[in-house]
Amino acid sequence: MSSTAETVQLDLFDAEEFAVDQAFSTAQRVWLDGTSWVEHVPGWLSGSHALLAELQESAPWQQRERWMYTRMVAEPRLTAEYQVLADAPQPRLRTIAAALSDHYDVPYDGVWMNLYRDHQDGTGWHADRPANRPPTAIVPVLSLGAARRFLIRPESGGPSTVFTPASGDLIVMGGRCQRDWRHCVPKQKTPAGPRSSLNFNSRRQA
Repeated sequence: MSSTAETVQLDLFDAEEFAVDQAFSTAQRVWLDGTSWVEHVPGWLSGSHALLAELQESAPWQQRERWMYTRMVAEPRLTAEYQVLADAPQPRLRTIAAALSDHYDVPYDGVWMNLYRDHQDGTGWHADRPANRPPTAIVPVLSLGAARRFLIRPESGGPSTVFTPASGDLIVMGGRCQRDWRHCVPKQKTPAGPRSSLNFNSRRQA
């Protein structure tokens, strides 16, 4: 992992026992249009800061590059991936995936992780691939660490719907979100600590 990714320091609140809310009791579904929705589930995961610290130390983080216009640039975040979740060395990821699979009736078998080291890291407007290939998909995104804004807007542009998930919150995009909408985590001026997003995926939705 990059030495610039500051490790989360645990405090008394981080000593919370690891647990997921199997009942999804706080779920709030927002319909973006007639075929696309976002579900915000506050406080779904307990012990989220401890999980972030574990992943910062053990996940295979990389600084990736991509073409922007005429040159290669470093992505303003770190990324890591377990294409086969069964092979991940962190068993808690499989516990999370199993709970999501049971609730949404989708066999989540992989995870793509982003690490935003501070407020200067972010990601632009995009859809999640390969979940954008089928007509509909359900993509759960678990937030760990600092609260950051999550924006979603129509693919053609226009006003954004804004969520600010806290550590342990779920943001779940469903229906035609990946086909008709785009989302981002923008950079910001206000200082913020490390934040990771865990995007669970399924070969059934590829």
